[in-house]
Amino acid sequence: MVKDLSVNLCGITLDNPVIPASGTFGYGYEFAKFYDINMLGTFSFKGTTLSERFGNDTPRIAECALGMLNSVGLQNPGVYKVIAEELPELKKVFRKKVMANVSGFSIEEYVKVCELLDKVDEIGWLEVNISCPNVHGGGLSFGTSAISAAQVAGAVKKAVKKPVILKLSPNVSDITEIAKAVEDAGADGISLINTLVGMRIDLKTRKPVLNNITGGLSGPAVFPVALNMVYKASKAVKIPVVGMGGVSSAEDVLEMILAGATAVEVGAANLINPFACKEIIENLPAAMDKYGIKTLDEIRGKA
Repeated sequence: MVKDLSVNLCGITLDNPVIPASGTFGYGYEFAKFYDINMLGTFSFKGTTLSERFGNDTPRIAECALGMLNSVGLQNPGVYKVIAEELPELKKVFRKKVMANVSGFSIEEYVKVCELLDKVDEIGWLEVNISCPNVHGGGLSFGTSAISAAQVAGAVKKAVKKPVILKLSPNVSDITEIAKAVEDAGADGISLINTLVGMRIDLKTRKPVLNNITGGLSGPAVFPVALNMVYKASKAVKIPVVGMGGVSSAEDVLEMILAGATAVEVGAANLINPFACKEIIENLPAAMDKYGIKTLDEIRGKA
């Protein structure tokens, strides 16, 4: 029996809930060399800023048990090149709406980038990453304050027509406070979690492995933390929740949906296995059968 895996994310129907996460899938067409990426629900493209960014100096990747640390530093060609060069390449191989991941260092920058991407037909959602340092607020992440998170959500929402999903930072004391703040400010959805802060030290040199000293921890190690935050956030808000953080199997996807997620992003797993999302989608019907699940809707938020 063929399973209906479709979900509705902010008014747009996805064939299935599996979405490669930003920063792990490039601009999509790179993975189209391996398989037909139209089988994906959609994907979130590389975090895009107003101007081109080289990113942090190397080394900016460090391995650890059950995960990895990265301090890439938002390397990207800038929004104008993304619109002029990257998205036309993507259009050749992807016929669905894509999720645009937006980063910024001021509210004005977030708004400007979102305004530009809002006019692009291929884009379905604006995923606004509020884990960036607020240059006007002492360098603290926008996502660590309910007030600043709401300010970003409200300003972007006023400037665009497409659904706005706020990507939340887990490096906070109460994720529900931030989730409710961005919902009240008009966000159409939230996605979580972004990476946890961590570091490694090289015993031979006695120096931090990463040039930036700290980086973002992702991979299976963060899955229980992510699941807990998705569970709490989904109970606190009425808008859709996109769950992510250490997801690497069909069973992980089902856990995220039980916790309350509408859709699920897959991140670090793509860097280990370029077929990760393909395999998760293919394995999802069998996993549902194993646990007596007929539809995804029947289990959403039922943990």
